[in-house]
Amino acid sequence: MIAALIRWSVANRFLVLLATLFVTAWGIWSVQSTPIDALPDLSDVQVIIRTPYAGQAPQIVENQVTYPLATTMLSVPGAKTVRGYSFFGDSFVYVLFEDGTDLYWARSRVLEYLSQIQSRLPASAKPALGPDATGVGWIYQYALVDRSGGHDLAQLRALQDWFLKFELKTLPNVAEVATVGGMVKQYQVQLDPLKLASLGITQSEVTDAIGKANQETGGAVLEMAETEFIVRASGYLKTLNDFRAIPLKLGSGGVPVTLGDVATIQLGPEMRRGITELDGEGETVGGVVILRSGKNARETIAAVKTKLVELKKSLPSGVEIVTTYDRSKLIDRAVENLSHKLIEEFIVVALVCGIFLWHLRSSLVAIISLPVGVLIAFIVMRYQGINANIMSLGGIAIAIGAMVDAAVVMIENAHKKVEAWHVANPGEELNGERHWHVMTEAAAEVGPALFFCLLIITLSFIPVFTLEAQEGRLFGPLAFTKTYAMAAAAGLSVTLVPVLMGYWIRGRIPSEQQNPLNRWLIRIYQPALDAVLRRPKITLLVALLVFVSALWPMSRLGGEFLPPLDEGDLLYMPSALPGLSAQKAAQLLQQTDRLIKSVPEVEHVFGKAGRAETATDPAPLEMFETTIQFKPHEQWRPGMTQEKLVEELDRVVRVPGLTNIWIPPIRNRIDMLATGIKSPIGVKVAGTNLTEIDAATQAVERVAKDVPGVSSALAERLTGGRYIDIDIDRKAAARYGLNIADVQSIVAGAIGGENVGETIEGLARFPINVRYPREWRDSLGALEQLPIYTPLGTQITLGTVAKIKVSEGPPMLKSENARPSGWVYIDVRGRDIASVVADLRRVVNEQVRLQPGMSLSYSGQFEFLERANARLKLVVPATLLIIFVLLYLTFARFDEALLIMATLPFALTGGAWFLYLLGFNLSVATGVGFIALAGVSAEFGVIMLLYLKNAWAEREDLGDSTERGLVAAIREGAVQRVRPKAMTVAVIIAGLLPILLGSGTGSEVMSRIAAPMVGGMVTAPLLSLFVIPAAYRLMRRRHLQDEPNLPQGKVV
Repeated sequence: MIAALIRWSVANRFLVLLATLFVTAWGIWSVQSTPIDALPDLSDVQVIIRTPYAGQAPQIVENQVTYPLATTMLSVPGAKTVRGYSFFGDSFVYVLFEDGTDLYWARSRVLEYLSQIQSRLPASAKPALGPDATGVGWIYQYALVDRSGGHDLAQLRALQDWFLKFELKTLPNVAEVATVGGMVKQYQVQLDPLKLASLGITQSEVTDAIGKANQETGGAVLEMAETEFIVRASGYLKTLNDFRAIPLKLGSGGVPVTLGDVATIQLGPEMRRGITELDGEGETVGGVVILRSGKNARETIAAVKTKLVELKKSLPSGVEIVTTYDRSKLIDRAVENLSHKLIEEFIVVALVCGIFLWHLRSSLVAIISLPVGVLIAFIVMRYQGINANIMSLGGIAIAIGAMVDAAVVMIENAHKKVEAWHVANPGEELNGERHWHVMTEAAAEVGPALFFCLLIITLSFIPVFTLEAQEGRLFGPLAFTKTYAMAAAAGLSVTLVPVLMGYWIRGRIPSEQQNPLNRWLIRIYQPALDAVLRRPKITLLVALLVFVSALWPMSRLGGEFLPPLDEGDLLYMPSALPGLSAQKAAQLLQQTDRLIKSVPEVEHVFGKAGRAETATDPAPLEMFETTIQFKPHEQWRPGMTQEKLVEELDRVVRVPGLTNIWIPPIRNRIDMLATGIKSPIGVKVAGTNLTEIDAATQAVERVAKDVPGVSSALAERLTGGRYIDIDIDRKAAARYGLNIADVQSIVAGAIGGENVGETIEGLARFPINVRYPREWRDSLGALEQLPIYTPLGTQITLGTVAKIKVSEGPPMLKSENARPSGWVYIDVRGRDIASVVADLRRVVNEQVRLQPGMSLSYSGQFEFLERANARLKLVVPATLLIIFVLLYLTFARFDEALLIMATLPFALTGGAWFLYLLGFNLSVATGVGFIALAGVSAEFGVIMLLYLKNAWAEREDLGDSTERGLVAAIREGAVQRVRPKAMTVAVIIAGLLPILLGSGTGSEVMSRIAAPMVGGMVTAPLLSLFVIPAAYRLMRRRHLQDEPNLPQGKVV
């Protein structure tokens, strides 16, 4: 069938060329219109439910909001993990769905289940879905700075909240613009409880009066002088004096009692759960632009930057916008780096073809088919929705060498056929139909086998397609694009290449002996092959020993999920002990930012303590997230690398009470979404008793610090929060006619304060808060003296009906699938993750005791590595079986297919040693490299076996079925075809070296994929050139005619 397709293509060459032009134009358009990003979106499909529950402690939030929501969401179809966070005044529930779930279908299902639980939640708890964004949606961040000092934090916050945020939200593909830091202006009404008591006014009456004094209404229209006048009654509170003049009641003599008589009214900041700081110079206000799921990050960032430039003209004098994180820089660096690598590969492969073939027009056949194949891959990418990113472009990059294999072998075979025709027809000119016939038969002779070779290489990537979750989303685009490129190369090898051969392989074709490189290859290879054929069993024994030698480096290779990716920016994510105040957090934030900024390579430091005003940021106040922007590498000190820079930062930033963790921004957000863990390794302890969980996590922290390679370990404290507990005496309260709610209203309103409304000032809205003055709530004694009015008209104190004490409790609560859990963050430096986890598991099993009903699991990047390894152990054998079936279909002989399969492990030996020499760890990336190497080595074996079979078949046709004839056939099939095999190796190595030796964004992952392939290009060709001929002789000699005069093993 393949030979028939080749003949049809040659016969209809005009249609083939026309189709090629059309595909080329289509491919160029696809390249220009394909979205560009740095990495594939690795995040799970997530739906976030955020429920503000103002003033409530974490335990109350957990019991009344988070737990009911989490247990309900466990039943949502497709939900695989439900993660709950309970903070002071806020609940976050993350529902993570199975791969392939449509985000908007998932959101509708969550809303459906949310409606069922709504009635069971407190009235003041209003759940809402987070933005339709992914976990890596934070694409751009900025800070508002006024170095002139003309605007305070409240004014900058208002500028962000009521101007910039809404302007940016109008842009397409922006899901949300979140504000972080600064201070929200608040009208604070501080009631004097003694004055209220003396005048007989309750706090609820004050609240009602404020609400009635802050209204506007309309009075329809009036017609006067043939004109309509719209009637309105203005009543919004605008100034502090407006508040002071609010009437509460009429006093004696008809004199009104106003709010100013019983309260102090002032402007102040609302309670803060998020703080930002820039460059160690002081607090500022920040904004975070969050990308809508599935949209183009690069285009959206460009639109945001353009919009900000336009808005700068509208900013108040002195205010400037400073970019603190811009993912488009990473995207541009990554795509530019790999684009340059692709160009380098094209050039190097073209040079290799030219050197080996020694014929420019023949080289062009292979060279031209290469970009056409790449363009076809881009067409499929464009319509499948795969972005151009590090992984998808990397798939094309590692395929380029193998893509020209078929063309190279076909061209070389055509050279042989032309040379043979001239020998058979001396003095005649090869042209016209005779020329096309020779080209067609040359392509048809090797085309079917080559097509199956490329198909085998394509199918060898089946294991990569089966990877799940994050690893599947990361390497899936690479597998798709490599498959598309190889499939395009396979298709072109039997359509376009034969046509181009017919047009361009003309005129004087230099013989193989005229090329000095080919003469040198034969001179080296022929005596070596003779030695191998004299001792085939020893050759196989040596090959076996070489394979066994690979066990030594493999046993010493470490393991990791992925090598660290240089994103250009870095996150500093320490965690402080719980109970940190906002003032202390701001102080620590400025201190750490100033230390980081002292490193010469740092350009900007944007620190965040706590969370931004978005459901995508469930961070407590004691969690810091400092974004570090570095200067261009040209401005770094000589010899400085990313690793050295992190080590220096770790030495410089030493603050008591903070445990350092350094991680790239995208990597961090992906990991925190997938596992909740912000460090490479995490330990999760689940149970029912917080004290027992806390004890277990702290025990894990202690033993983890002694594990080699652990740079830091920190267990989140579950019981370190400081609480003032007000235990109401039910009997005492009942004696005064009070129920629990009456007393709790004093606690919630007078002590905690409550927002009773908001002022409307143009487009801005600012909260109105009512509470008692600080002196009534700054000590236990003052709290006990808080006055309470009873229904009997008497006045008592809070201490009369309640006991007030200080205790410890959870500063925050986390749960996974509705089970309370405690987490331990473990950072690793100087050692591979797999080895660290192995030692960690051992010491934890030996030294940490769990109470009945508790469970312990390991999470973080190691979880991804284990899952990928488990999947590959199942899929790789199945894939090898499929390849074996294809080999059997190719050769129609069980023993020959088995020969190729049996030699594959030997080809992997070079890859193992090369990884060891480079100091790389085993990872999913290197596993992908080994899978690709297996496919290529199978191709080498198939091509060699094809040549040996053809040569032996010719001998048998001549009636020479002796061992002498077998050896001669092997020499002819191997030595006379050393050029295509050497070219195949050379073009693959040439295609991989720019990736292996390259630097820049993305090179960390791509070099790990290329390393096993480059190392394998040493042993795989040796296998093809020596082991297969030796094995073929042993395999065929059993069926030979007796030849008594030929000494055993002699090569003639």
